[in-house]
Amino acid sequence: MRAIVDGQEVTVGDCVCFKSDIEQSGVITRIRQDALGRKVLVLENQHGFQGGYIGGETVTQELAQECWL
Repeated sequence: MRAIVDGQEVTVGDCVCFKSDIEQSGVITRIRQDALGRKVLVLENQHGFQGGYIGGETVTQELAQECWL
């Protein structure tokens, strides 16, 4: 499955940026569709994400439309 981020097609293995407390980035490990038909990116950062909301987690899910390259 593919998704559009910042006007460009992305797939598993690509790196995207997003904001959750702070601007950060992750590698796409999976792309899925939610119940509303929106593309959701499952992102991984082996060193752990930052911030109060997802700080310390190594995996997060973000809407493709809220990410950028």
